[in-house]
Amino acid sequence: MVAAAAATAVVSVVAASYVSLSAVAAVTAVLILVGAIGWPHLLGVPAKKTQSTVMAASALAATSAAYTAPDSEYMRWMPIAAALGLGAVFLIQLFRGTGQSLRLESTLGVGVGVFLVCLGSGWVAADQLSVNAGNTGMMLVTGISVMIALAVSLLPWPDRIVAPLGTVLAATAGPLGAILFTDVPGLAAGIVGAISGAVIVCTRRLLLAREAPLNVAAALSVGVAPILVIGSLVYFLEKLLTA
Repeated sequence: MVAAAAATAVVSVVAASYVSLSAVAAVTAVLILVGAIGWPHLLGVPAKKTQSTVMAASALAATSAAYTAPDSEYMRWMPIAAALGLGAVFLIQLFRGTGQSLRLESTLGVGVGVFLVCLGSGWVAADQLSVNAGNTGMMLVTGISVMIALAVSLLPWPDRIVAPLGTVLAATAGPLGAILFTDVPGLAAGIVGAISGAVIVCTRRLLLAREAPLNVAAALSVGVAPILVIGSLVYFLEKLLTA
């Protein structure tokens, strides 16, 4: 279920990039809601609805800012939205009347969740860069690399094999996809592919290290979380490597 959620998320973002910026923003918003709703279930903390609302509101604000921002300022408001969300998390823990023994876990866990879902706004920012104009090149290359890493992550092998294999194959798939389908520079595609693959295999490791079972909401959240993170990584790497 986790792998299926991740695959659906990345395919949806890449497909939306061929439609319009508004479509990318809409898909990103849906992924943010999925991630925000399930994250407190993953942590098993009290006040799930309230904390999900804070997470979603922060990330949707960051996404809206990326959608409407002028050139070169697409991600300027993301840190502010994340900081406001984190402040709201602290206030929730300060005034919450139940589950006092879990305040620290709730604050740390939901604070991380706020940051993770806010990073999803990077997809909207990345879609507006020149390298994605026309054939949405880097978005496609990233999607190919992520899918390869997801496929490797499903292999029933130990992490010492899957982790390097997934990263290397994702890094290889990036330049190959760039050569076959886009005009993205091979080096840039390889670096983006390697980092995207590393995010996926690291998520696999964290998931396998968890002993408690996941309910549906938590599994979906775990699936979309690395895809949201990759959004901002793609944006900043694109600006660095293809400017």
